[in-house]
Amino acid sequence: MGNKSCITNFILVAFPLTFAMRTIFFSLLLLIHVVTLLGNFLIILTIWKSTILHTAMYYFLVNLAFLEICFTSSIIPKLLSILAFENHAITFWGCLTQCYFYFLLGSVELLLLAAMSFDRYVAVCYPLRYGAVMTPQLCTHLTLSCWIVGFMDTLIPTLLVSNVWFCKSNRIDHFFCDVEHLLKLACSNTVLIQLINLCSSSLVVFGSLICIITSYAGIIVSLTKISKSERRWKSFSTCASHLLLVVIIYGSSLFLCMRGVKTSYFDISKLSAFMTGIVTPLLNPFIYTLKNAEVHNAIHVFIFGRSLEVQ
Repeated sequence: MGNKSCITNFILVAFPLTFAMRTIFFSLLLLIHVVTLLGNFLIILTIWKSTILHTAMYYFLVNLAFLEICFTSSIIPKLLSILAFENHAITFWGCLTQCYFYFLLGSVELLLLAAMSFDRYVAVCYPLRYGAVMTPQLCTHLTLSCWIVGFMDTLIPTLLVSNVWFCKSNRIDHFFCDVEHLLKLACSNTVLIQLINLCSSSLVVFGSLICIITSYAGIIVSLTKISKSERRWKSFSTCASHLLLVVIIYGSSLFLCMRGVKTSYFDISKLSAFMTGIVTPLLNPFIYTLKNAEVHNAIHVFIFGRSLEVQ
């Protein structure tokens, strides 16, 4: 294999369910996956076809929808295979690949949320200069920066893990290849790898969170200067969808601080991964279309060929 590993396959334990519960969970998960794919693809196609939505805000939304499709597809197909066929085995390199893409896409998502918060800051605080500041070139550069930083941030820990000597049990107590659970099976010293992984992940998590907090602090200050409450609420409503998504993603990440706590069927780390990797991509299309009249109208035009406005 080109490394020191004596283990060529891992076993993903996933969830200890009965046959009946596994069948129900499989059906629910398959429905979630289909709705997630269709919902995010619909957002991408609608924005692509509607010229009125060709602004910075919707450019980032297209990238987020694409990211959610990739994110959920990195873990759900294998979990469906486990539930349907009890195919718990995954190769060493397959496990490493899944681990890499899960954390790469997770990192890019956090960074993209930070870029979107800057977009909302410019829209609220400098509305007259919005088009001049948030140019297509700047949006492209911000998006590419998110992917490059996410790629480099995840690459080094993954390369280090690929050279770890695994000789203990090959059972991973998770439904995907989580790096922390993977390192528990290592026979070699992994303290340095865990430290590097902690530093790299903290850099992305707290760096993006600081950008988001700073942007919204500026937005709040700007809103306090608006005299009319109606105008103030209208300005803030443009940030509501993004802020709700931030709360959901960072809220579910707090569960990672409680990895040792277990319930009757799964521990908190599984719940956190389920929220960020499966539930959040499902909610994204609904969050950004629920109260967005422009997207509602564009979707209606895309599907039915006419506007929602009464002719």
